[in-house]
Amino acid sequence: MVSLLPNLSSPISRLNLLWRPSLQLTFKATSKFQLQLHDKAVKTPWFKSFSAYCCSTSASNQPMVQTQKQTLVEYENLVVLGIETSCDDTAAAVVNSHGEILSQVISSQAELLARYGGVAPKMAEEAHALVIDQVVQEALDKANLTERDLTAVAVTIGPGLSLCLRIGVRKARKVAGSHNLPLVGVHHMEAHTLIARLVERELQFPFIALLVSGGHNLLILARDLGHYIQLGTTIDDAIGEAYDKTAKWLGLDMRRSGGPAVEELAQEGNAESVKFKVPMKQHKDCNFSYAGLKTQVRLAIEAKRINADICLASASDEERQARADIAASFQRVAVLHLEEKCERAIDWAVNIEPSINHLVVSGGVASNKYVRARLDEVVNRKGLKLVCPPPSLCTDNGVMVAWTGIEHFRLGRFDPPPPANEPEDAVLDLRPRWPLGEEYAEGKSEARSMRTARMHPSLTSLIKASVKQESQPAI
Repeated sequence: MVSLLPNLSSPISRLNLLWRPSLQLTFKATSKFQLQLHDKAVKTPWFKSFSAYCCSTSASNQPMVQTQKQTLVEYENLVVLGIETSCDDTAAAVVNSHGEILSQVISSQAELLARYGGVAPKMAEEAHALVIDQVVQEALDKANLTERDLTAVAVTIGPGLSLCLRIGVRKARKVAGSHNLPLVGVHHMEAHTLIARLVERELQFPFIALLVSGGHNLLILARDLGHYIQLGTTIDDAIGEAYDKTAKWLGLDMRRSGGPAVEELAQEGNAESVKFKVPMKQHKDCNFSYAGLKTQVRLAIEAKRINADICLASASDEERQARADIAASFQRVAVLHLEEKCERAIDWAVNIEPSINHLVVSGGVASNKYVRARLDEVVNRKGLKLVCPPPSLCTDNGVMVAWTGIEHFRLGRFDPPPPANEPEDAVLDLRPRWPLGEEYAEGKSEARSMRTARMHPSLTSLIKASVKQESQPAI
């Protein structure tokens, strides 16, 4: 791998920064760069948005202004370390700006999931803390690189579990601070969205995305990088949570998580045998609800007198069939709910952006073959193309974080290196409840269960505010 990156040894060739008059960049042979802010340089809560000036380096290592009309800077040979610890897997990866995955390492917490029947935040935090150093080092080793070869470090700062996010952010800041590297704070759901642009390099904005996982159900219109319209979200539980609970109540093996276990058992069942009701049929919006379906499943299991303490392998043929029928019936209705909301979201999105050609489906539940097959039928009816990352990139991973870091870094959206000796008790910018986009007016839900307390401003609104402030002349 090293031979592919011959110019990374030079501190100047590694990093071409955006420049503006109020930002002085002093390059030194002993360090990659120093940032000195003057006048009223704009600061945002998690990234810096620089003016669209291009800076390259001459032989004398001095910044050289290109053209003020340039709005996009082309970067070559960016190499970014991505760190992900938002929930139950510890992940790191190294990716370059050509879309090459130089390494990918994931430490699973499957045993904890099986033991507790789901994610236990404190236990998950401790598991992250035990392996984070090893996972990051292994990602660098597999890429045949050291920290000195990196351009930047990207890390998930939200949404997710605060206890878990803290482990990844602290590690990222330690690496970036120790090696004078810029830092990119990444939105977890945007990363699930943008990984499709690494897989499908011709995927251009605008497009629609359905993000489905254990904690999220989100339908968005991606108009541009950092500019998203939320067409629909869950008002209570996400589809992944419903899969997990169904698997637990059916006594399935949770070590692979509930989704794959239910999907496998459903192949043996009759999907029409249990008449579950499709959620929110009366609501003509794009929001989701799985709490009611979970209740229907639990009642059906109780009615069949299924004992979850008896594992599937030990169940009688009759009881195994009953479990399979419930699994198949649940999956049919759970995915039908996705289909109906996706169809409406496509209509809304095309009305806003008629040039849309793609529906991206990502997140852990997007690994489900039945989900993919059903949604492929939806997009075919609508004349669109379905884009799904491979299963290894659907679940939480460091590749999506690194790639999202690269996308934003190209536009100058990053933080300068943190202090090299930052104290362990430093206050970190964590965003456990952080919307991705601005809510579409027609998609607003009046459901009481939609929680909005202690929620950060959306990523889109932060970027819009920064761009607006950046465009104002300095006083």
